[in-house]
Amino acid sequence: MAIASTTVVAGPHPGMGFRQFVALIAAIMAVNALAVDTMLPALPQIGDSLGIPTENARQWIITAYLLGFGVAQILYGPLADHFGRKPILLGGLVFYAIFSLAAALSTSFEMMLIARVLQGISAASSRVLVVSIVRDCYSGRKMARVMSLAFIVFLAVPILAPSIGQAIMLVAPWRGIFVGLTLFGTAVLVWATLCLPETLHEEDRTPTSVASVLAAFRLTLTSRVAVGYMCGMTLMYGGLVGFINSAQQVFVDVFQAPRMFTTIFAMIAVFMAFSSLLNSRIVGRFGTRVISHSALIGYIVVATVHAVIALSGYETIWSFALLQSCMMFCFGLVGPNFGSMAMEPLGHVAGTASSIQGFVSTVGGALVGFYVGQHFDGTVVPLTLGFALCSTLALVAVLVAERGRLFQPTAGGIASVADMVH
Repeated sequence: MAIASTTVVAGPHPGMGFRQFVALIAAIMAVNALAVDTMLPALPQIGDSLGIPTENARQWIITAYLLGFGVAQILYGPLADHFGRKPILLGGLVFYAIFSLAAALSTSFEMMLIARVLQGISAASSRVLVVSIVRDCYSGRKMARVMSLAFIVFLAVPILAPSIGQAIMLVAPWRGIFVGLTLFGTAVLVWATLCLPETLHEEDRTPTSVASVLAAFRLTLTSRVAVGYMCGMTLMYGGLVGFINSAQQVFVDVFQAPRMFTTIFAMIAVFMAFSSLLNSRIVGRFGTRVISHSALIGYIVVATVHAVIALSGYETIWSFALLQSCMMFCFGLVGPNFGSMAMEPLGHVAGTASSIQGFVSTVGGALVGFYVGQHFDGTVVPLTLGFALCSTLALVAVLVAERGRLFQPTAGGIASVADMVH
């Protein structure tokens, strides 16, 4: 026992064992995923309760959160570099719990949207700070090990979240889902307050100035590779958001199979989770470019086939589930590597650059996905055409970034598991 105690105290996160540290990191990462996916089964009930005029307008409940989540990311990086990780993280979790409760108490559509935007702004601290905290404590293979273990838990959340929301609705109205988010946010807040030390050393804190932020902006937005892959990721994320926005309507209005929603949604999410984990195993051998470029072309082929089937009128719930699963498998091989390659030229401004890229990809993806979702017309045609168009434009962005050359491995093209969360 004495030996174990000494190891913990001497470790990079004093007072916490390795397993507890990984579990806390995973819980922080789960805060955002739960806020998006748990209420998908409840959208019809929320719409009826708050008098939302149309089914497509319900999609604002998802998009409002994502817009707040995306916009705030640009602020948290510089603030955490200056004030430290823990106070910024705890502040975000406090307001996440408060605005989750505000959403539960909403009596109008407008109140719900305001609460969701503010909830997203608060949750953005978890996205930006979790990687910074791990980087403060570990580097190299140890960092990859921490992130891979935490990421396994994180990947399970989108798979289970709609089922969690559905289970809550068996015993409580839709407001219970937001109460659950309040309780979860509060639990993570208490856990982090009591156990998580400040991981940023005093000597590593950097002053925040307008000039330094503007310089980082200029470097991030003038790098052809960084901008190309950032735009590619934005477009791919837009297709994913379009699916999330429309998923509940697809299963209810198109296939008349609401009871199948959580099961098939989980199956589709499993394919993306599996490919993300596969990527962490093979990227060191094949490189980010070979894997992501191949997966992007595969995504375009499947999306095109999906659109043709939808246009021909032969779409069934099982063809939709199979083709969507194949696309999400490809997405799991594209996303982590695009994030890694977008950061390749920006190591010296990594914190601010990550915030900028998170802002652009999340806000841009949310708007693209909302545009796709708003064209839902009782069929899957607009959604499948959105997939095909977004992925094709993403390929154009990649070709610009790579000067027309694909599959060219580079020394800087190997991504760590930690890059997955970017």
